[in-house]
Amino acid sequence: MLIIVLITLVFASLALVTFMDKATNDLLVEHREVRGQRLRMEAYSALETTLSVLEEFRQVSGGLHSPAEGWGDPLGFAEYTPSEGRVVEVSFEDESGKLSLPQANMQVMSRLFQFWEVPQADADVLADNLMGWMKRDHIYATTAEPSYDQGVLPYVAPLRPLRSYTELAAIDKVREFFYDADGHPNDNWRRFVASVSLFNFNKTNINGAKPEALAALGQYDEVQQQNLTSYIAGTGAFQVNGPQVIKEIGEAQLRAGGQGGNLDAFTTTISALRIVITVREGKTEFRLAAVVTYGGAAKTVQDTATTNRKETSSSAAQKASDSQTTPNAQKTSTSRSTGKSTQTSANQNLRYPFTLLEIRENDEIPPLPSPPAPEGAL
Repeated sequence: MLIIVLITLVFASLALVTFMDKATNDLLVEHREVRGQRLRMEAYSALETTLSVLEEFRQVSGGLHSPAEGWGDPLGFAEYTPSEGRVVEVSFEDESGKLSLPQANMQVMSRLFQFWEVPQADADVLADNLMGWMKRDHIYATTAEPSYDQGVLPYVAPLRPLRSYTELAAIDKVREFFYDADGHPNDNWRRFVASVSLFNFNKTNINGAKPEALAALGQYDEVQQQNLTSYIAGTGAFQVNGPQVIKEIGEAQLRAGGQGGNLDAFTTTISALRIVITVREGKTEFRLAAVVTYGGAAKTVQDTATTNRKETSSSAAQKASDSQTTPNAQKTSTSRSTGKSTQTSANQNLRYPFTLLEIRENDEIPPLPSPPAPEGAL
């Protein structure tokens, strides 16, 4: 009898310990979630404060050009005070300082790869296959059109600009350049992410232009690139003056010096700005990243995938026939148009100055890639 009692006590003790461990873990998880939600509210408050400061500078300057205008510390400018025990940091990345992939053509992409010291013949092949993946009207010039539908896992090119950098892994010839033998992104991939934007904007901001954009779009030589970047960053020979802002595009050629350069590819204002808010409280951290634009200066990729490079007259006729034989086609179209106009009217009434192109929280935020280390560096 005593043995039975002892065994019962042992099992009861084990059950109690297990229950206490589980309850402790559940409480910790719940505590972290609640704490994370509080930091989330702080992050969005800081984002709204940042946007209000940016709008103030935008109205005064006729647009945002560079943090050198004075909005590099928006929370300090607004005298924003975070909750007790918390630290809030804001950083910016000029997304429109990159090369806009939806606007690029084969020649621009080939020059980009050549800037990375890829032989011209190989650069042309890479650019050719990349454009063939994205463009409906592209005609392959360096190689035959890939037969994606003949592979072990058949698929087709979407014939629209990339929506994710991971699409590079699906493109013939391109995947070998951007991924290693194990299928992991390599330094070329990280370089591409750092210098090429998936957002659609007409011109690159010269004040935040990456060296790749200056070479591929502007066709500036190394000396001109160095002159421009040093002047804007306030380094080298311009260190005494500090960071500078170019507000007239003609000044860029003056600062670059030399002959040549395609100024038509650049503007002086920001079209898309990435804002990263980091909130810390003890060991808990919450990160919020948002890409914003104003005045429709930048857009996300809105084209849908298609399997046809060109729509034939017969397919167009079939679509017209289908529309005529569908009783609710006109009604549905009218309903969608009305809904769209209502949404547009609501946005105009709101008069919010910025449009959110992208917003990410915590682990959804991809780390900002670093350029590959120079050869011979430790």
